[in-house]
Amino acid sequence: MSGGDEAGRLVRPFTLTGGRTRPSRADFTLITTVTAVDPPPERAVRPQPEHGRILRLCARPLAVAEVAAHLDLPVSVVVIMLCDLLEAGLITARPPRPVTGTPDLDLLEKVRDGLGRI
Repeated sequence: MSGGDEAGRLVRPFTLTGGRTRPSRADFTLITTVTAVDPPPERAVRPQPEHGRILRLCARPLAVAEVAAHLDLPVSVVVIMLCDLLEAGLITARPPRPVTGTPDLDLLEKVRDGLGRI
């Protein structure tokens, strides 16, 4: 990789976030599920090309970590962009469901036994 390519990769995330280094809200974890709003709100702002890529990816629910992997961008940058889209009403964010109760030991034993037979 040439020196110019490395410099471009360092500048690009900075420009995608408008220089911001922190998200405007704390809605997003690595496993928060993000989905594009369909249809988009009538008064939605026109997103940047990268925002458009996120909206296309999120036509089906995706975790924040998956979005970052598809875009080949740092999670921190993607979270800032997701905040922009959430505030514009273009996506919904669903936090992971909390685990309630105790695990089903019978099911876990069946899985263990099944794996042992492989």
